[in-house]
Amino acid sequence: MKQTAHGPAGTGSEAPDRPAGADETTAVRVPAQSRPAAPAPGPSGGDAAAARGEHTHGERPVPRAPSVAEPARPVVQRSSVRGQILQALRSALVTGELRPGEVYSAPALGERFGVSATPVREAMQQLALEGAVEVVPNRGFRVVERDARELAELAEVRALIEVPVLLRLARTVPAARWAELRPLAEATVRAAASGCRVTYAEADRAFHRAVLGLGGNVQLVRIADDLHRRAQWPPGGAAAGHARTELMADAAQHVGLLDALIAGDPESVRAHVDDHFGTPTP
Repeated sequence: MKQTAHGPAGTGSEAPDRPAGADETTAVRVPAQSRPAAPAPGPSGGDAAAARGEHTHGERPVPRAPSVAEPARPVVQRSSVRGQILQALRSALVTGELRPGEVYSAPALGERFGVSATPVREAMQQLALEGAVEVVPNRGFRVVERDARELAELAEVRALIEVPVLLRLARTVPAARWAELRPLAEATVRAAASGCRVTYAEADRAFHRAVLGLGGNVQLVRIADDLHRRAQWPPGGAAAGHARTELMADAAQHVGLLDALIAGDPESVRAHVDDHFGTPTP
């Protein structure tokens, strides 16, 4: 999961838009606010700003190392700024750059990405709808702290949706169609070998979308993909030391499952499904 990023801040405390984007998408730096700032008490507009999770006054600039030259960053196209910012923030969630429990303000993140607060705020509001962040009045957005139970619940819901469809498709889709998915399965292996969670997250979801897409139900694919994305956000305090090993094991399950589907071996398919989703099939 890659990126970069515009609009007026609405309070006069932000710098004007400028054409810059985020760093390498696998290393998006989004430092948390070191301390909460006082709310903007003005006679009008304060309540609306708070409801949007804005930090409107006293914003401290995002610290940058003065002695280290930053790498060149791609220029952001205005027509897709919001989408690029949203993708960058989603990637930062996957890598843990956006830390669970920390509060981030739109102006500070906008400064980091080289854009105004508006597209950042819009992207954060989308993430709030997805359950990744929550609005903190007069401060910004707090990254939701997820625990093992929430991840287990997401895995259960995914299994309830995907497993029956996959088992049905295993009986009806010809081997030649399954064979067409080989490049996607192999792409997950390459992504896992890189150890990059963002790259793997995208390849992983692409493979699952292609498998479910063979059923022809667009709404099901959309819902399953949203659940899958949410399941890829690591819980607070998650260690990244064994990331590559975990990703390689998951990718190997894709290849094994696809081999079983091509071979038309129902028992092997069930075994691989149980292994991949972590729940026994009925």
